[in-house]
Amino acid sequence: MSIRRLPEQLVNRIAAGEVVERPASALKELVENAIDAGAARIVVRLGAGGTELIEVTDDGCGMAPDEMAMALERHATSKLPTDAIEEVTTLGFRGEALPSIASVARLTLESRVRGADGWSRIIDNGQLESEGPAALPPGTRVRVERLFERVPARRKFLRTPRAEYGACLDVVKRLAMARPDIAFSIDHDGRRILSVAGGETRPERVAALTDAALAENSVPIDLEREGLVLGGVASLPTFNRGIADHQYLFVNGRPVKDRLLIGAVRGAYAELLARDRHAVVALFLDVPVEAVDVNVHPAKTEVRFRDPALVRGLIVSGLRRALDAEGFRSVQRPSEAALSHWQREPMSAAASSSVPLWDGLGEPTARPQSMVLDRRPAFAPPPQARAEPAYAPPPETTSFPLGVARGQVAKTYIVAEAEDGLVIVDQHAAHERLVLERMRAGLAGKGVPSQALLLPEVIELDEPACDRLEARASELGELGLDLERFGPKAMLVRSVPGPLGQSDVAGLITDLADELAAYDEALSLKERIDHVAATMACHGSVRAGRILSVAEMNALLREMEATPHSGQCNHGRPTWVKLAHGDIEKLFGRR
Repeated sequence: MSIRRLPEQLVNRIAAGEVVERPASALKELVENAIDAGAARIVVRLGAGGTELIEVTDDGCGMAPDEMAMALERHATSKLPTDAIEEVTTLGFRGEALPSIASVARLTLESRVRGADGWSRIIDNGQLESEGPAALPPGTRVRVERLFERVPARRKFLRTPRAEYGACLDVVKRLAMARPDIAFSIDHDGRRILSVAGGETRPERVAALTDAALAENSVPIDLEREGLVLGGVASLPTFNRGIADHQYLFVNGRPVKDRLLIGAVRGAYAELLARDRHAVVALFLDVPVEAVDVNVHPAKTEVRFRDPALVRGLIVSGLRRALDAEGFRSVQRPSEAALSHWQREPMSAAASSSVPLWDGLGEPTARPQSMVLDRRPAFAPPPQARAEPAYAPPPETTSFPLGVARGQVAKTYIVAEAEDGLVIVDQHAAHERLVLERMRAGLAGKGVPSQALLLPEVIELDEPACDRLEARASELGELGLDLERFGPKAMLVRSVPGPLGQSDVAGLITDLADELAAYDEALSLKERIDHVAATMACHGSVRAGRILSVAEMNALLREMEATPHSGQCNHGRPTWVKLAHGDIEKLFGRR
């Protein structure tokens, strides 16, 4: 078969296969064009998830009629003024985007330059249908109808309108997050879905597009290293999600999807989150144009860094530094769902008629309607509670952020009074975090001190478990755990980490063997040590069910205030919550 030049229409369809995979792909190209045109407001309208209608209207610079004709030709662009393709600073420059879309749909392009009349061109599946004057404000409006209607082989691979709508929404959210100075709105099937005003700060825009509660449950990121600048916001470990879809990376203002981000975020939140929970982060990375290649993917959703290790280190360091600076901070108030479980019990008429009122002098006064009663109701004896003599006046609550201990509930929760509300602490979760941080501090210094057992303890396990522990004996020794092989199916434990105190040695060794079986090959050395340290900390922490003295409770609170990450346990759950005075007033109907 002889070589032939492909027809223009077929070339456009091949290009469309690269750029226009689905409605969200076309929408991305159109919104990026609007941003690059200098728009201050972008309005998106969708029909049937974008399969029937995609319309993008902006108030940017607009195009003259001759520019509109050229914009619909392949490889024509205003975004690449020189031949230096690697130095592109706009969101895109692929000249075939508009003609490619027009080759597989009905495209109406309307535009007006300020001070001139508007113009319109209609292209129906690659063929010019009409052109002429158009009435519209300055800017551009692009309308795409019935995408892939005449390409059934492509249309049948589209997902349901609901799924395509979700992909379109994600595209606009990412672009809107990258440009908080621009106002965005989305309508789907005639219903307003999203609307954000221009002129917002990055944290405000990220919270508006993810979760409004993120604003008060996040930390700012700000770090510069070797010409790279990292900014953005990251959630507290206790503010997390079950999937990693709420993690965003922007490189030089361009939203990208990169596995580097997922790995770096996982490393930064190691031992602050359970492995099935994920942080909410939006990271904005500014790098020199020569340090990143944005042309590795036709749709420019991926990038390649010249020094990926530097970028990963920057992200991990930036997140860690911001989280470390927050100390004991956590998601400080219970959720509205939790508060809704508090209810005032309705009192029956019979019960209300027999309950006495108190006159403030220590004697009950009967209700007016129960004056006919000739005897007082019997009361059950009051519940017995533990009390301790007050050798000194209670400390002022204004002196400490977590307040001062007032009691213990269910032998599990410490109740403390702070200046601005009531603090409830999970004693086991809090102490578990404190023990882990002590062990980490020991590893960073001269090692974790060990505590010798009075009598070495023999722990029987199966042979593979003993093999795993023996292979990691030196690493465990750095954590203060001294053990050695004692026959084919047993380990001899001579000492345990000092911070653990009197722990269940058999349970500790068994759990460590299980942890090494699950994660030994999947994790790096540092991650393995952190995971082992977390397991040890769990065994050495104050258990739920243990009665604490007031002095012990206050000592725990004070150490939490001075310890990084004490706001969450080793699994990412909060160690304390706060009922603000306003929350308490709501519970009693005072608000």
